[in-house]
Amino acid sequence: MDMGTVVLGIVLLFVLIILASSIKIVKEYERAVIFRLGRVVGARGPGLFFIIPIFEKAVIVDLRTRVLDVPVQETITKDNVPVRVNAVVYFRVIDPVKAVTQVSNYIMATSQIAQTTLRSVIGQAHLDELLSEREKLNLQLQKIIDEATDPWGIKVSTVEIKDVELPSGMQRAMARQAEAERERRARILLAEAERQAAEKLREAAEIISAHPMALQLRTLQTISDVASDKSNVIILPLPMEMLKLFKSVGEAAEAVKKSVEGKEKKAEALQKKSG
Repeated sequence: MDMGTVVLGIVLLFVLIILASSIKIVKEYERAVIFRLGRVVGARGPGLFFIIPIFEKAVIVDLRTRVLDVPVQETITKDNVPVRVNAVVYFRVIDPVKAVTQVSNYIMATSQIAQTTLRSVIGQAHLDELLSEREKLNLQLQKIIDEATDPWGIKVSTVEIKDVELPSGMQRAMARQAEAERERRARILLAEAERQAAEKLREAAEIISAHPMALQLRTLQTISDVASDKSNVIILPLPMEMLKLFKSVGEAAEAVKKSVEGKEKKAEALQKKSG
């Protein structure tokens, strides 16, 4: 093997290495930001493309949605209640050039923005809002974080508050409040039931007073219900008609007595006048 063959082999090997380094393949969910002599010339991909070795450099950026777990943040609500809150952020890169050139580490930067924004938003909300209007706070967090990361080519799609930890004393106070609220509702329901029962009794009394026979029928129905248990002793009262008869006879006798007494007094008066 002469010297020329060795040189040719070295040149061919060098050309193959250069060609291999110039071929780039990026996946469907990736983009390659190309730097030529230190200057950005744009983003390429997906698929196969070529770069100029030595003069150009490719930085691969993942465009898939990332899930960022925001660690627990200790803060105080607007009504001075200490709470521990954590959240989760869903975001993705929509402009790979900005994500590479505007911030050194867009994942870390988004995490820090999410932590500070979470503390700020929770500090401006009352405890009741944090517990009952969480969707509203989620939208507020998403809007603020999205606006802060937009210059970096980041799109924040969703922010969700996961857990809210309260002090044990506050939990006991809320439990007592909930118990008192349940007792209040129970008393209101009981009072409403008694009011409705009283109205129905009043209506029944009006109907019975208009139809006296209904009272006797009701009495007979009650006797029938009690008679189903053989261990009970039933004492039947006099019928209502007989009581009314006795009352009528008594009233008639009293009227006759008064009439006789009146006649006797008139007779005595006449005798005194004639004498």
